[in-house]
This record gives sequence, structure tokens and C-alpha cells, in this order.
Amino acid sequence: MAVPGHRLDRMFNPKVVAVVGDKGPNYMWLQNNMPFKERGGTLYSVQLDPKEIEGIEALGVKNVTSMADITEEIDYAVVAVPRQVSHYVLKDLIANKAHGAGFFTSGFAETGEELGIKLQDTLVAAAKEANFNLVGPNCMGLYLPKAGVRFNADAPVRTDGTIGFLSQSGTHGIMFSLVSAANGLYVSRCASFGNAVVLDVSDYLEYLALDDETEVIGMYVEGVKDGRKFFETLKMATARKPVVVWKGGQTAAGARATMSHTGSLAAPQSIWDGMVRQCGAIATNNLDETLDVMKLLTFGKRPKGPRMALLAQTGGQSVSITDAFAKAGLSVPRFSDETYAELGTFFNIVGGSYQNPLDMAGTIQGSMDTLDRILRLLDADPNVDAMAMELSAMFAARQWKKNPESLDKTIDEIATHMARSNKSFVVVLHPAHEAEYVAQIAPKFHARRIPLYQSFERAAAAVARVRAVG
Repeated sequence: MAVPGHRLDRMFNPKVVAVVGDKGPNYMWLQNNMPFKERGGTLYSVQLDPKEIEGIEALGVKNVTSMADITEEIDYAVVAVPRQVSHYVLKDLIANKAHGAGFFTSGFAETGEELGIKLQDTLVAAAKEANFNLVGPNCMGLYLPKAGVRFNADAPVRTDGTIGFLSQSGTHGIMFSLVSAANGLYVSRCASFGNAVVLDVSDYLEYLALDDETEVIGMYVEGVKDGRKFFETLKMATARKPVVVWKGGQTAAGARATMSHTGSLAAPQSIWDGMVRQCGAIATNNLDETLDVMKLLTFGKRPKGPRMALLAQTGGQSVSITDAFAKAGLSVPRFSDETYAELGTFFNIVGGSYQNPLDMAGTIQGSMDTLDRILRLLDADPNVDAMAMELSAMFAARQWKKNPESLDKTIDEIATHMARSNKSFVVVLHPAHEAEYVAQIAPKFHARRIPLYQSFERAAAAVARVRAVG
């Protein structure tokens, strides 16, 4: 859904897109954006080189040799030209009254070279004078799945994305869009903004906070141009929806790397951490942690407290799951006397235990009725705020392969429980020796919106991080 009147609205909901300077043999940018054309958008190529035009037109894309030949106003452009001519392209875009452009072109201030700094200053001056929405430079630009605008040919084209992602790194933007989709999490809008010379993270964050299609926001950021503006925007955004912040350049060495990557000066990590906490955002340290948190926020419910009910399949795993959640700062309390009394009427204590954690494989023995009974009991327990359940590929994979219906019934039972319960619930399925098989069945869990993790530690960390912001 659009955000009428917002500065970025036309660019985030384009009807006319131009690709400037794409080259064969692969024509990466035109190929990336063919879905935009297929969905009814108007896609132009701007290319002077006669050796490239035949290949472009073979794609069914109209090529012009001058941007002046595009009579429609461009909503978004992808610019992939040498840095020395980038300011001429910007001048032509401004003359077209184009709304904005992502400059894939690099070699600017991030190089530390006098020429790169001078060329970037020229871009900035022209863009600001014209109030032009310049994305980057040194970036991958926008990924708009619903519109069919992409910065990678493998990125899904979908209309049901609910996750907004902002990335100062092109690689992290692409990686997030691909890995999140592999986990059943789909992007609504994504911006890779590189050097952020005109539009900074705050501008994109404001739009996503107001965008009704975006339910959760994540970001990878190395530095901000205006700390006060970012603080106020982040605070506004977290009041509307969850925001996950992955900060790059947390160490002295990492901070030096950000300078040569996007020309960003990293703030001291202690100051940054304090700001994120004060704003009510969730801090993460890497891609896996970011995905894990966003999975729980998207598929699950927020933990109402720190008290965990832990359901393991064996004795050794019951110890390990307890250690993982306790180390993450969560508690593993005794159940109520009423719960223990009821468990005692049917729980098999030979090879099992009904303390917290439960050692329950010998009791369930594949019975969904028994699993349902346990889940209902723990869900009703006043000492339980959230639940984590282990599924064991080491023991169950053989049965699931032999009888796929048994896996489906297990997933059905978990999904049914999650739908009726108001408590947070996560599932841990370690691949063990069945990594290939677990990768095949994981989409079944994703399709039913079950937060699935590959280790106790990752599940515990996700629950603890989401719990920390209430």
C-alpha cells in the first residue's frame, strides 16, 4: 500500500522504470527487472553504445539513446555507468522530472581518493538542489517484490511480503532477501543504500514505519549521517511495529572496514547499544540472529514473560535445552502442582521425566492425542509464559520418511496449538545426520507459520531478544 504524500512514495510504487547503462552479454539489470515489465510496468533502457542495443531489444525492451526521448516521467531508475559520467546521467534524470534513482555506480568517497570525493560532492549538490531522491551511490538500490523491481534475479516476486529491510550493504540486502525467503519470510520493500549521500536510513525507515504492508522492519546499518534524526525516527517506528537493528562495525577493526566500504564513520558501540535500547528496537549482531528474531516476530507471538516450558525428546536433550535457555537469561520454573498431578496420571516415567524440562518421547510414542494433552496442560499452567519444543531428526526422521503422514500430523498438531494459544511457541529441529532431509521438510513448517530453529541456542537467543523489548 502506498503512503500518499511521502517523499519516497512514487519511487516505492513505480509505474515507469529506466535502466541506464546496462551491458551484455547478460544485461543483469534489465533481466532483474523483467518481472516489472511482465506485470504491466513500463521498462526503458537508456544505452548509447550501438553494440549493446541489439541485445537489449532482443529482450523486448525499448531502448533510447537519450533520456530526453522518454516522454513519461520516470518513477525509478537504475544507473550503472562509469563514475565520471554519473553526474551527467543525474542531470538528465532531473530534466526528466524523474522521482528517484539507485546508483549502482561506485568509486566515490568510499575510496578515500580525491577524485572519488569530488565526484560524489558533485552528485550530492545537484541532487539536493533539485530535491532528487538519490539512492546510494555504491549500492544495489531497491527491491520491490510486488512491483517486480529487483536487484537480484533470484529474489522472489510476490505480493504477500510483510518484512521491510534496509541495508547499507548490497550483499547483505541480497542475502537477506534470499535467505529470508528460504525460511518462509517474504520482503515487502527493501532498500540497499550504500553511501547514503542524500537519502539516509532514516528516510527509508520513516516510509516503512508508515507502510501498512510492512509489519516488521529489519536493517543492516554501518553509520548514520544525522544521529538525532535517526533516534527520533527509530523511536517513532518502534511505537508502530517491531524494528530489528543489525549494526555493522561493532569493533575497532570493523569500524575501519565500514569507512572503506560505504564511507561511514561508526559511532562507539556502547552509545549505539544504548540508543537502540532506549528506542525499543531489538539489537542483533549478524544475519542469522536477525532472521531468527524476525521469524519469531512474524510467525509467533511475543513472550509475555521469561518463564519457559521446555519439551525435549530425550534426557540428554532436556539438559541441553535447559542450559541454552537459562544461559540466554530465561527461567525454567517448576510447573504448578495441578499440572504435575495431571501429568502423573499418564506420563511414562520409565525412560522419561515430567519435571520441567519434559523428557517426553517415551510418553508420546507418536500419539498426537497425547501431545495435544501435554500442550494443553502446559499452556494452561500459570507458571508458563512461553514454550519451546524439540523435534528430533535423529530419532523421528526414519519414521517420517516411512510414513510422511506422521510428520504432517505432527505439524498439524503444532499449528493447531499455536492458533489457540496466546503464549509464544518455538520449535527446534536439529538436522543431526539428516541435514538434506530436514532441508526438504522445513518448508512444511514455514508454510504453517511455525518458528523453526536448528539449535537450542538460536531459539533461546531469539526468544530472549524479543522478550527484552516486551
